[in-house]
Amino acid sequence: MYKYRGDDGEWIYSDRPPDEGQTVEVRSFDAKPAKGTVTVTKELVGDNLQIRAHNGLHAPVEVALRFNRIEGVEYPHPDDRLRWVLPPLSDLTLLSLAVLGEAAAPDVDYRFDYLPGDPSAVHRAPDGYRVPYSAGSNYPITQAYPDAVTHRTLESRYAVDIAMPIGTDVLAARGGIVFDVVGDSFRGGVRRKEHAHAANVVRILHDDGTFAVYAHLHWDSIRVRPGERVRAGQYIADSGNTGYSSGPHLHFAVQRNAGMRIEALPVEFRGADSGRVVPATGNVLTAYP
Repeated sequence: MYKYRGDDGEWIYSDRPPDEGQTVEVRSFDAKPAKGTVTVTKELVGDNLQIRAHNGLHAPVEVALRFNRIEGVEYPHPDDRLRWVLPPLSDLTLLSLAVLGEAAAPDVDYRFDYLPGDPSAVHRAPDGYRVPYSAGSNYPITQAYPDAVTHRTLESRYAVDIAMPIGTDVLAARGGIVFDVVGDSFRGGVRRKEHAHAANVVRILHDDGTFAVYAHLHWDSIRVRPGERVRAGQYIADSGNTGYSSGPHLHFAVQRNAGMRIEALPVEFRGADSGRVVPATGNVLTAYP
């Protein structure tokens, strides 16, 4: 994809290069962005059974481990709360368990869960959030706290739904690192079981450890990838109607890991003259630079 200025100063996007002499930005897009994974594995190393975790995400994760069975190794604290925080793109040895005797191999079975985010993160947004679409545009808020038609969980309590036509530019409300991209779904509707996990989503980690969720994005429109740093106001995707949705809109939320549970956080948007706007159902939300 080539990006350059036209004769009148307008931005042009094309799969063909411009004439010689033009300043041009060249970007390539994978059909599907690489998706990081979190794994926990075990390996016998000498006289110890090592349990190791790998974080392939561009965000910290909290990992919780629970044993289903643990035999043949020294493990003096079976009731410990086993949780660790792994930095982005890191590996960590969670436990190194001494093997008991030589008669039988250790018999250890476990399961693990993980959530993005460091539970020590504190939400700090003194400048508020940029409204996540082009300056001068305005769209109605169809759901915001304390109204809860579908926002009935801790992770969606303070989410904001903004009605807008499919194909509207969605911009980053705050700068950060993209760590999760889902962009290959074209399904949407009101059947929760069928559509709840079909939304196209971008998640961006902020410098304070919180992260923003942009959901119901249009199929195959996402133009950011995991590991990319974006700035506030940068284009990330088109709005859409994918996932559990009764009509075209953007679902926007800021969240944090509150200790193996995700919680949404109250947000304020930047208004005119450096003012702050608290989102409310039924209000029209205008974007400012």
